Amino acid sequence: MSISVANIQPIVALIAGVLILVMPRLLNFIVAIYLILVGIIGLGIIK
Repeated sequence: MSISVANIQPIVALIAGVLILVMPRLLNFIVAIYLILVGIIGLGIIK
């Protein structure tokens, strides 16, 4: 089984959702990191 962006995004979203429920203060950091990673992947810097 190969891991692709299509497989990683739901996993990241699930982990982020759980972390936000456990520690709501992490919301800003989780959203910022997620947006940065999606931007980097979208630009093709990480393949």
